[in-house]
Amino acid sequence: MSQVPSFAVISGAQVHQAVSGREEQIIRIVEAAYRLHGQGRTVNPDSYFLRFPDRPSSRIIALPASVGGEVDVHGIKWIASFPENVAAGIPRASAVLILNDTQTGYPFACLESSIISAARTAASAALAAVELSRRRGVRPRRAGFFGVGLIARYLHTYLVAGGLEFEAIGVHDLVAEHAEGFKGYLERTERGPITIYDKPEDLIRSCDLVVFATVAGEPHVLDPSWFEHNPLVLHISLRDLSPEIILSSYNVVDDVEHCMKANTSPHLAEQRVGNRDFVAGTLYDVLTDRITPPADKPVIFSPFGLGVLDLAVARYVYDQVKAKGELQTVPDFFYELKRYG
Repeated sequence: MSQVPSFAVISGAQVHQAVSGREEQIIRIVEAAYRLHGQGRTVNPDSYFLRFPDRPSSRIIALPASVGGEVDVHGIKWIASFPENVAAGIPRASAVLILNDTQTGYPFACLESSIISAARTAASAALAAVELSRRRGVRPRRAGFFGVGLIARYLHTYLVAGGLEFEAIGVHDLVAEHAEGFKGYLERTERGPITIYDKPEDLIRSCDLVVFATVAGEPHVLDPSWFEHNPLVLHISLRDLSPEIILSSYNVVDDVEHCMKANTSPHLAEQRVGNRDFVAGTLYDVLTDRITPPADKPVIFSPFGLGVLDLAVARYVYDQVKAKGELQTVPDFFYELKRYG
């Protein structure tokens, strides 16, 4: 018989404890979620964007999803991006995530989700970097980080956890203080030289792995010749590259339909040429060897960000907290449970 579940609240501290130091496991969880998605065992509707006329750079996004298999959960992530927060000394992004029981539909947990979001984004990028590099036969040794917020820190952590080792790392950010701060972080973990580049072109040309993690709303890197050395590009922020760069590269996405929306760089490229022929396939296609990325052309991975990944990681966090007996439940959260009183 179906029963109403208890309702738990999981704090950011608990989420951090559940995922920190388990990066390899989170990558495997994300990979499994991608495989379920590729097999049609997920539901991942379009994301919904709440925008504000008086704050055009800010938005709040709803990502509903459902994951089958062993994950077996429905849910939704509600994530805000307010770039002006950074100037006030608080993070740009904040988020919560609700998990719903698949039998009754009742929500059974609310989790702080900015950490989950950062972890799944970084795990997805690390998985793509390792799998694309292996199939290209080119192991990146010089990484460049374009945009250096919290996501960049997670990306570096997960790339290293995924097995990548760098002889040198480049850094570029519009704010010199942020670039210096990220360099300081890297110097605590990396042995090779860390170089801050004032010019974006110099960063890109010096690296064989380029990671974009900005808040750009439209393309600002325009010249395809900057990529003539055929780097692997993790286009995490989705709107940095001109259509010309996209069209002259080998493109892999997480989900074609999702990525061709909201004026992402691939979406702008589609509008330019009127088709999607420039997209080679998805990361699932890479994982299942349906496509083989070339070594003699720039390879760009542009992930829109799937809610199924958030749910898979959130379910793992919930199970970890529950197994330790540390769930903080809310008594009588669901109260009117008798149909006629």
